[in-house]
Amino acid sequence: MGIRDTILATVALALCLLALAGIVSTDVYSHTAGAEAKGLGALQREVLSGTQLAAASAPDAAAAPGAVR
Repeated sequence: MGIRDTILATVALALCLLALAGIVSTDVYSHTAGAEAKGLGALQREVLSGTQLAAASAPDAAAAPGAVR
């Protein structure tokens, strides 16, 4: 029973690694990863600059039409 479980786990791991390698090697994955990196960089710039946070805490922002309360 233990040997059978070991073999099954090894085969499952090999199939998972093969599927992961197939996904990572596609152009779609590299395009998506690049877009995510650009989005993360833009988010970091916005958060670190504090402009959005300062604008959201301004009293005029709460009185604006369509403001979320």
